[in-house]
Amino acid sequence: MTATDAALTALAQGWCALSLLHGRIEAHIERALQTRHDLSVREYSLLDVLSRQHDGDGGHLQMKQVADAVVLSQSATTRLVTRLEDRGLLERYLCPTDRRGIYTNVTESGLELLREARPTNDTALREALDEAAKNPELAPLVRTVETLRAPVPA
Repeated sequence: MTATDAALTALAQGWCALSLLHGRIEAHIERALQTRHDLSVREYSLLDVLSRQHDGDGGHLQMKQVADAVVLSQSATTRLVTRLEDRGLLERYLCPTDRRGIYTNVTESGLELLREARPTNDTALREALDEAAKNPELAPLVRTVETLRAPVPA
């Protein structure tokens, strides 16, 4: 085995550990959100992303930006938006300055559900990280996740 082979093997093992951590966290949060709020992780993420929009320049996200933020294809994001719109949690309307643009906003019902679900999401995340930290292969990743901070908008 060459040094390059060893480095690639280590890289692959690191990726597997990261993938395992992500999967465990997502599954734990999914169960909690579904049980308590009838929301999937993707639905929660979409509501959260869209709730951070604002009116004015650069305030509304294009569907591609939303898709990137929730890590879905544009078509899957559109289907997700439609499902949440059918539940009365989102609404779409034409951009007042460009009739080709369509905005998606969270309704008051959607904001209320998001407020109710946020503590469930946060608690489930903490539980999943605490459980993963017991695994020696995942513990370093958990410590890294715990030190990350969201970028501060300029």
